[in-house]
Amino acid sequence: MKDSVAEEHLYLGFSHQKSDSIFPLHTSISLFLLSYCDCKLFKIFLVPTGEDVDDEFVTKNVAGDLEVHLISRCQLPVVVQSCCLPAVVVKDGKFCRAGLSVVLRHIIQKTYEADPSKKDVLELLGFKKTCLKACAEVSQWTRLCEISIPLAVEGFLTASPEHCQTIPPDILQLERKLGEPVRVHNDDKIRRQKLQQQKAGAKAAVPVCGKEATEEGGTVGNHQHPLPSLELSIAFSKLRVREVSDAVSREAPHIRRTKTSDLPLLDHVFAEGLYFTLADIVLLPCIHQFLVSSKKQGKNLVNLPLISSWYRRVQEVPGVKKAAGKCNMELLQLPELTSASEEQLQDFSLVSDELEEENEESHFIGGPRPTMTKLMENGIEAKFSSHPCPNWTLDWTSLPSAVSPGEGKMSRDRALRKQQQLNNLVAAVIKLAKPGDVIVDFCSGGGHVGIVLAHLMPFCQVVLIENKELSLIRAKDRSDELGLSNICFIQANLDYFNGTFNIGVALHACGVATDMVIEHCIKARAAFVISPCCYGFIQNTVKFKYPRSHQFKEILSYKEHMILCRFADQTAVQLPPERRLIGKQCMGLVDLDRAQAAEECNYSVQVISMEPESCSPKNNMLVGIPA
Repeated sequence: MKDSVAEEHLYLGFSHQKSDSIFPLHTSISLFLLSYCDCKLFKIFLVPTGEDVDDEFVTKNVAGDLEVHLISRCQLPVVVQSCCLPAVVVKDGKFCRAGLSVVLRHIIQKTYEADPSKKDVLELLGFKKTCLKACAEVSQWTRLCEISIPLAVEGFLTASPEHCQTIPPDILQLERKLGEPVRVHNDDKIRRQKLQQQKAGAKAAVPVCGKEATEEGGTVGNHQHPLPSLELSIAFSKLRVREVSDAVSREAPHIRRTKTSDLPLLDHVFAEGLYFTLADIVLLPCIHQFLVSSKKQGKNLVNLPLISSWYRRVQEVPGVKKAAGKCNMELLQLPELTSASEEQLQDFSLVSDELEEENEESHFIGGPRPTMTKLMENGIEAKFSSHPCPNWTLDWTSLPSAVSPGEGKMSRDRALRKQQQLNNLVAAVIKLAKPGDVIVDFCSGGGHVGIVLAHLMPFCQVVLIENKELSLIRAKDRSDELGLSNICFIQANLDYFNGTFNIGVALHACGVATDMVIEHCIKARAAFVISPCCYGFIQNTVKFKYPRSHQFKEILSYKEHMILCRFADQTAVQLPPERRLIGKQCMGLVDLDRAQAAEECNYSVQVISMEPESCSPKNNMLVGIPA
């Protein structure tokens, strides 16, 4: 490690060790990635969930050649105590990364920064480095890999024999995903190559590995595969840092003229498509444990042919077997399986379609007036409380430049509007805050709200939570410039924060994020000051169903509520005044539904318009106080 790089501590949960894995599975996954990357940049701590732990046995047996230390929960840095594990903290304890995907992506980035020759490690992040970047709250794929499958496997392993006779639905969902056509950025070109290969009658499988490829110091022989050879050739040529041959790349004129709709679809080689990515790293320890347990119970895996093929194929990736060996994972050698029966395919084809079916109604035509009229007939109209301090403003000229949101990052007009937005939120928070309070700036971005609050209220502790790393790093740089000591930073999805706090604040929390922040505040019985945004992105998710309040649910269908959400985004200044007015009313109704849902949890909530309203097209503010 370079001397200029601050030491980072990696904290992993530890409940127990079974067979060749450590639980929770998030810990096994993290250790497997460290072994695959041959990364020793982190000081690793295991955090036992129980008291009865043999320190010497654990540190010698759980992590191969990695040095591991045990630490109790109460000894964790304060910022980590507010987060779900795994978590990584810079030694000064101010900047924490929490949650499986965030931590794994960080391990990959640090490995590559320390040794730029490890391009294969960086490739794990996939096209545009977006693999598992979308948060699990909004991405079904991230949720499946990061949360659903690890939990499903853990449940399967601990279930009584009579309850583990059936394959977990989330495993079946992965089988279904592996059977879907692959979409990649250069998909048209590859599909034309596949068509040319088919036209040439090249149906025989192409060898996966060349003679020059070695694994664990030995030569890997040629393997024949029943999957289409072009996909395999492309996938493994990338792994071997070789190009596909010209014979495969060149296209005949009649191939170039073929319509895209007539091109053959691409099949999965790895979890996300053609290329080996972080998703495969995450899934392997989970699927391995499921298969080991199934084999011990004598289960027939005939209904999981795609997962079985994927499991065999992943073992052929350079470095996987070596990493598995370091982690004491004895990978299975599975036989070739035929396709699942039609009946079984029908069984699991329905597993993951619930959200799609629920959200089908979001494709609508028509305007909001019938829905607004329906609400009016039931005595519901958009209503806004009077602003508690409409003329309150910060003296921005007297504040240090690093406090200002416009410090070299935006135009003068935009900076002025941002200052006006902050005036509204800061005024509301100052009115609520007491000495010693913990204030959480959710979806903090570059820290515009949190840094102002930390500077103005040194008697409060401020926590910034944001899932975009670069934004949070900018916020920390500004904080360091100001010398703030009452602030810390957490890069994580909202669900990975479980700390206690007194006030939650969010400026322009996008779509469902507003409801997630409100939920966190209600769970903590904390007050909240939130400015919503991106109403058009609202839709049913695994956790949230719309409308939110009982009163709105009795009157509106999901489709009618979505109409309000879509038109709530029609408030841009360039739109006609009448259309903007309707958009503002729709915003008010959507936020009234949110306010009533919070009031059902014993909160007093006001929906307020920011002053001046021109400070933003999304100028609503919800202020909630627990009863």
